[in-house]
Amino acid sequence: MSGETAAELAVLFKALAAPVRLRLLASRVFVCVHNAGRSQMAAGFLAHLAGDAIEVRSAGSAPAETINPSAVAAMAELGIDIADQSPKILTYDAVETSDVVITMGCGDTCPWYPGVSYRDWVLEDPAGKGVDAVRPIRDEIKSRVEALVAELLPQTTR
Repeated sequence: MSGETAAELAVLFKALAAPVRLRLLASRVFVCVHNAGRSQMAAGFLAHLAGDAIEVRSAGSAPAETINPSAVAAMAELGIDIADQSPKILTYDAVETSDVVITMGCGDTCPWYPGVSYRDWVLEDPAGKGVDAVRPIRDEIKSRVEALVAELLPQTTR
């Protein structure tokens, strides 16, 4: 096989392998109304705990302009930096291409697709609260995300 043919095959293999990896990577989207507190903390925990094993998304049905500074501070206390995140609008594509959608107060505004698993985590909204009031919300989210990771990833892959 010539070097040129081998190089062409390598490029083709790489192009074919990338979509396969994406299809094998599970996707979770955390949704809350403003995508500024609860969903951002949940996404931060899941990314921290699962690494590259799960694609993590967060979005909101009516995103705020900025992330909640008390949520950022509460997460920083645990060594997880979510300060560079920004609220994002929930899109149909984000829901449709996710395996699991975890809602945190968006109610009827979340799109529904057959085949997508939906879970509703009833959590207090940290909007307008100081760090002291956000810590228990953060800790509840952490506990739920840890349980989610234990469910989704066998111990041998973490």
